[in-house]
Amino acid sequence: MDLTQLLDDDRGVSPVIGVILMVAITVILAAVIGTFVLGLGSNVGNNAPSATFNYDYNDWSTSDRGLNITDQGGDAIETSTLTVNVGDATIYENASAQDGSTGAGYASSGWDTEQLSAGDTLSTWQNGSGTNPFGNDSDVQIVWQSSGGSSSIISQSTTPQ
Repeated sequence: MDLTQLLDDDRGVSPVIGVILMVAITVILAAVIGTFVLGLGSNVGNNAPSATFNYDYNDWSTSDRGLNITDQGGDAIETSTLTVNVGDATIYENASAQDGSTGAGYASSGWDTEQLSAGDTLSTWQNGSGTNPFGNDSDVQIVWQSSGGSSSIISQSTTPQ
């Protein structure tokens, strides 16, 4: 048996490498096209921040209901990107508390600055004379708005019954 002829024979290598390259190119093209067709390419960079919030409901059984929302930690969030909704009422938007016609009072510690960080609290309360913005079993949502226009609920709670 001639060993040099066996080592020099490479006729079967070229077709195998060609098939592997064709399959790899097809898989890569399918992944790229699929990403953009499904719209996943436009969401890159619009990831919502991660933060933990504590919801404290004060005097919920009386007409002087109160709600304190405290940032417990996580990512620093620009306050201009946050909206807080209680039921159908917007109580915080564009870095400021919203009064409107809800008959509620508002105070904030840190929520009126450029960035929200751990320990900052938004306090709202029903003063007893206006309509009740804090209904029983209402959804409380903190909504983050990206610069690209998409929004995400980053935290939510439900008022007591």
